[in-house]
Amino acid sequence: MDSTYRIAGNWHFITTFEVDIMSKWIKYNPNPKERRVGDCAIRACCKATGRSWDEVYWDLSNIAFDMADGCNSSNAVWGEYLKRNGFVRVEPDYPMDVHKFCCNFPRGTYVLGVNEHVVTVVDGMFYDTWDSSDRKVIYFWERN
Repeated sequence: MDSTYRIAGNWHFITTFEVDIMSKWIKYNPNPKERRVGDCAIRACCKATGRSWDEVYWDLSNIAFDMADGCNSSNAVWGEYLKRNGFVRVEPDYPMDVHKFCCNFPRGTYVLGVNEHVVTVVDGMFYDTWDSSDRKVIYFWERN
């Protein structure tokens, strides 16, 4: 069944193939070639900042170069990128997975560091190329 939902103040038409309301997952892949190539940090930062994949890729690459870090998707690099864009790192008060995080944080923009993955939550929905709802949240970045 197709439906219309209000997300972040805007109305969106979402088909059942794109979102499972119980899982709070919205399929999202800003990669210009629609590849899933280990670029989760780039994808998450795109959604969190509203910038294109290319812009974020180059920003992260420049930060990695400045930090002498060989990888533009390392935790230190994308963490520095988020800090520069007004995000603050937070340690969760209690254990939770991505689904529970979405339920507990229904408003705002967050980037979650989970088991070997990065995902963005916007207003209680998470955006990813696959359903990572069962991943444990290790820490998260909250937009100020």
